[in-house]
Amino acid sequence: MPDTPLPPGQALTRKFPVVGESAPAPGGLDLDSWQLTVDGRVASPVTLDWSRYLALPHAERRVDIHCVTGWSRLGVSIAGVPLSTLLDAVRPLPSARFVRFASHSDRAHDTSLPIELARSDTWLVHAVDGAPLTVEHGFPLRTVTPARYFYKSLKWVRRIELMDEDRLGYWERESAYHNVGDPWPGDQRFTSGSLEPQELERLRSGRDLSRWRLPRRVVIGAALPGWDPRDRDLRGLQLKHCDLRDARLEGADLRRANLSLSDLRDARLAGCDLREADLEGANLAGADLARSDLRGAALSATRFFEEREGSPRREARVDGLRIDGASGLLEDQESFLRQRGVELA
Repeated sequence: MPDTPLPPGQALTRKFPVVGESAPAPGGLDLDSWQLTVDGRVASPVTLDWSRYLALPHAERRVDIHCVTGWSRLGVSIAGVPLSTLLDAVRPLPSARFVRFASHSDRAHDTSLPIELARSDTWLVHAVDGAPLTVEHGFPLRTVTPARYFYKSLKWVRRIELMDEDRLGYWERESAYHNVGDPWPGDQRFTSGSLEPQELERLRSGRDLSRWRLPRRVVIGAALPGWDPRDRDLRGLQLKHCDLRDARLEGADLRRANLSLSDLRDARLAGCDLREADLEGANLAGADLARSDLRGAALSATRFFEEREGSPRREARVDGLRIDGASGLLEDQESFLRQRGVELA
């Protein structure tokens, strides 16, 4: 791949990994009943059906996409309508300072942007690289805002609301994702750690983990190096962007755990059950994954090795690793696993 400047912590890919949900709520795909409403602090609210959307003037644009999990895809061709076209039609009131986008999704995903950024950089998109959007990428219509991490772009958009006050979106509310989300500073993935010191000590002891299991607390940015919990039943734990270097988790049950963007370098994970776990953006370089089960895991931008200038190459141990049915592997990580005999089918 070309030597192209990337935001900090990003890896280049030619793939288009699926992130988040892969299908909308019921009714989201029915073009006969589909509608897009633009309202809120506007003079002339409007509701479009699919034929009215298609009648709008369309254009194409090349953009770079940067996902918060750590992958970047450059030069993506998108086709659709600049949001500014609709904003001009509905005539925002002087008090309108933010734009909120709401989705046809089971978890009611939404996100927001300052109106100046939304007007200048957001598009309504129905096709990518010359083909209609697939369902998992937002068919029939999504938003794309290239200047922000991809969680600020919304699949299956159904409503655009102009507001005088900002409102945190789904990922910002539920997972402490940064409300600005600019990829280039390198520090706008999450807001901060989410645990008070006494809670962190409770978690570190690993005696009673029920309060942190799915779908309860999401732990952000916890410092847990060398973690050795007494309870090896870690199913559904939500430990995002945590420091788990050298964690001693041999044989743990981590089914459906969320360890996205966590640092698991040199962690002891031999024999772990990680089926359907979310490991997007996690760093597993140097970890012992021998005989672990990652079937069905989410692995976009997951790293199994790393090379740093002035340091020896660090690789995960992957003998006996099961990974069939996992999704999202980037090209270099896929090649690494194949070379070490891991079956990826």
